[in-house]
Amino acid sequence: MGILGDSLDKAAANTFTRPIPKSAQAQVKFLVKQEKGSTRNVARLLGISQRTVERYLTGQIKQPRTELAARLQEEVRKRWQPKVRARAQKQAATTGGIVIETRARFGYTAAPGTSDDGRLRLITQALPPTYASRLFEAQASGATEQQLRDIAAEGLQEIYFKDRGRRAQDLVVEFSDIDYVELDY
Repeated sequence: MGILGDSLDKAAANTFTRPIPKSAQAQVKFLVKQEKGSTRNVARLLGISQRTVERYLTGQIKQPRTELAARLQEEVRKRWQPKVRARAQKQAATTGGIVIETRARFGYTAAPGTSDDGRLRLITQALPPTYASRLFEAQASGATEQQLRDIAAEGLQEIYFKDRGRRAQDLVVEFSDIDYVELDY
């Protein structure tokens, strides 16, 4: 995924009430439980043999290779506490909204030397629940990184730059050259 999609995933991980299993054996046990006891499905999911999955379950193998450890961590994080994640997203999409902190290039193309030239800005802004809802729906439907950026740019445009419609009526904001994005809900 991209930088905004990863930030949405990290924000969801911040809502967890229990820590994710640390050891490879515990992570594999969790995945096998999620796949209803099928070591074959877990092996296919991780790109390893079924026998290797069984060895992790019994504790014969304790330290996975670096790339396997990353895949294992990612797959567990995707499936960890889905009800807690859904509850937090529902609250953000209906009442709480989402906070976006970013350092990126904002502005639009204009004549050189004008104040409208795009420039790096550090912005921390709370977006209303409608934008949080749109971001979650887009992510769930498999939206591209650019589509997620467009939703975030529209939210920042309306709330931060246009001050909820009180100024700069014709302004269209470009959200590019993202240095970092942090989301919280």
